[in-house]
Amino acid sequence: MGYEAEDLQKFGKEQFDAAAAATTSFTKSLQAIATETADYSKKSFESSTAFVEKLLGAKSYESAIQIQTDYWKNSCAGFVAEATKLSELYSSLAKEAFKPIETALAKVQAAKN
Repeated sequence: MGYEAEDLQKFGKEQFDAAAAATTSFTKSLQAIATETADYSKKSFESSTAFVEKLLGAKSYESAIQIQTDYWKNSCAGFVAEATKLSELYSSLAKEAFKPIETALAKVQAAKN
């Protein structure tokens, strides 16, 4: 079974289109990750600043302990939520990055049959 020049051109164009789509998707995913990380950093900084202000305004030792306990609980919960969100974004990034490869492999398998 021989390949025609037109078939090779079509195959080359499909590969180029797949690579371009993968690059676009990859870039969008990285931008989403960078934006999410920057937003979390900003929120974390604002939360830390508010914590220090509350702590400096504490009227008693018990109040300071409660402020600190609340801050750490909220910080830990926020970190876990952010880690989960980033994990999902990275997972999505990996899936999108390999999608063109999966499509190309499926086409090769289909061509063999």
